[in-house]
Amino acid sequence: MGRQHHYELSLVWTGNLGTGTSGSKAYTRDHLIRGGTKPELAGSSDPAFRGDPARYNPEDLLVASLAACHMLWYLHLCAVGGVVVTRYEDEPEGTMVEDPDGGGHFTRLLLKPRVTVAPGADPDRARTLHHEAHEKCFIARSVNFPVECEPVIKVAEG
Repeated sequence: MGRQHHYELSLVWTGNLGTGTSGSKAYTRDHLIRGGTKPELAGSSDPAFRGDPARYNPEDLLVASLAACHMLWYLHLCAVGGVVVTRYEDEPEGTMVEDPDGGGHFTRLLLKPRVTVAPGADPDRARTLHHEAHEKCFIARSVNFPVECEPVIKVAEG
């Protein structure tokens, strides 16, 4: 077994409106995620589940985690592989389906990175490194639904 990494956070529910969970409408789904000296992250549930649309929900965070992990691996692979990236943006989309029993599961996540590479960079190599990044991404390797990637590579004008 390789090196182990352990992650500790705290989650604090802040949605008690005075009567706790005396009914499904008697409380909010608001909570705070804390991790050491990092800024707090305000969370809630999806608005479809009585959540606050101004706060991140667990589904948002899963989509963001997959996109960020892919990006970080990709940038690393480009750095060690001689591909100079000057800009990286993504607008990932995740799809979750509710089950008849009230549960649900993700069925797909689509990454749509738009990458700009320096003049003279090989766009085909830049595109290929997305596949390798996907193969190494800790989060993508941990989920049981497809994570697809449709990169767009642009070479900056010199």
